[in-house]
Amino acid sequence: MSDVIAQIKEQIESNTVLLYMKGNPNQPQCGFSARTVSALMECGKRFAYVDILSNPEIRAQLPAYANWPTFPQLWVQGELVGGCDIITEMAENGELKTLIDAALPSED
Repeated sequence: MSDVIAQIKEQIESNTVLLYMKGNPNQPQCGFSARTVSALMECGKRFAYVDILSNPEIRAQLPAYANWPTFPQLWVQGELVGGCDIITEMAENGELKTLIDAALPSED
C-alpha cells in the first residue's frame, strides 16, 4: 500500500466527518465544493476537510481508493457518502443533518 493511500485511510479513520474539497470551507475553489460546504455548515457541526488542490497526491489517488471519480467527497464515520449532488439532495430532504447529528452527538 502506498504512503498516500495510508495517509488517506488515516484521515478517513481519524475524522468522523471529513470533506475532501477544492480549497477550504472559507474559500472554496469550485462551485461544487462551495455548495457542499454550505450544506454541511447548515448542519451546525464541525467537520474536517482536506484541500486536494494543495495535496496533489491525494487528489490523484483518492478517486481510485474511493471508487468515486469526482470532488468534493464527503466521508462520515469511514463511509463515503457522496459528492455535491448527493449531499445537496440530502441537505434538502433533511437526511444530511440526521446523518451528521448521529455521527457527531451534541457535547452538552
